[in-house]
Amino acid sequence: MQRYGITVPFDGVPLAGQRELVAELPDLGYTDVWSSEVDGADAFTPLVLASVWAPALRLGTAIAPVFTRGPATLAQCAASLAAAAPGRVAIGIGASSDVIVERWNGAEFDRPLQRVRDTARFLRAALAGDRVSERYETFAVDGFRLGLVPDPPPSLLVAALRPGMLRLAGRESDGAILNWLAPGDVGTVIPYVHAAGPGREIAARIFVAATADPGQARAIGRRALTAYLNVPVYRAFHEWLGRGDRLAPMWEAWAAGDRRAALAAIGDDVVDDLVVHGSPEACRERVRQYAEAGVHTPILCLLPTGGDLRETVRALGPAAA
Repeated sequence: MQRYGITVPFDGVPLAGQRELVAELPDLGYTDVWSSEVDGADAFTPLVLASVWAPALRLGTAIAPVFTRGPATLAQCAASLAAAAPGRVAIGIGASSDVIVERWNGAEFDRPLQRVRDTARFLRAALAGDRVSERYETFAVDGFRLGLVPDPPPSLLVAALRPGMLRLAGRESDGAILNWLAPGDVGTVIPYVHAAGPGREIAARIFVAATADPGQARAIGRRALTAYLNVPVYRAFHEWLGRGDRLAPMWEAWAAGDRRAALAAIGDDVVDDLVVHGSPEACRERVRQYAEAGVHTPILCLLPTGGDLRETVRALGPAAA
């Protein structure tokens, strides 16, 4: 089944005012809603609301960071959501970034791959109802058992960028969540996930500037790209993908403190690679290219363009085709 997701909550609309639009999503052809957790809503509350507003949708976290909640608390959050929406939950976990973990949450961003691996193993056991007493490499749990065991347990995915974490996603979870890549990059990335065997889900967050004005779309895209690709984990990802030379001028300007020059240094070709934009028809076609490249679950992430949000969501839905 080809899934088609979108990121919630929607920007520019109060959380309590999103019920009507979320309830409409299945009729528009969307199968999933996925949350994020950066500096806005947490990863779980919007999905709890969506579980009631649109009972047909699958609910996913993309992602719940493994450093910013204790293992038991993360298991409780995952179990509560899965119990509220049985059989409709995918828990995506990931390392997040040093900015979010260290600068904003006061935790140590140490051995992220090992922490994600240990958390995945702990969640598998805890969400199955096991009593966990285990000394993992990055934390220890002594005598924890969930009092609320979801039936069935949620699927578990790992956010991954480079080979080590991609392989881990294939070994330790039901699939991988990708981020900030072009359709042409998908073939480079997914073999690492499938190295552990077939059947892993590939989900990808796809950033969309839904405007037919290419100048506006590229300006919006440049702002988003500088915000993300100067974070060390994303810089390393795009160096690995082969964009180092194309992005080096932007990184140099950013490091020098010249934000305007950093924006100007991102070429149109880079924006066009990494940000979906154009008419609704062009955007849906570009998303289809991700699916053809091997993404099972495209997850649209709408960048603010100033247009009517509801009409944008409707126009981008598969049913509009």
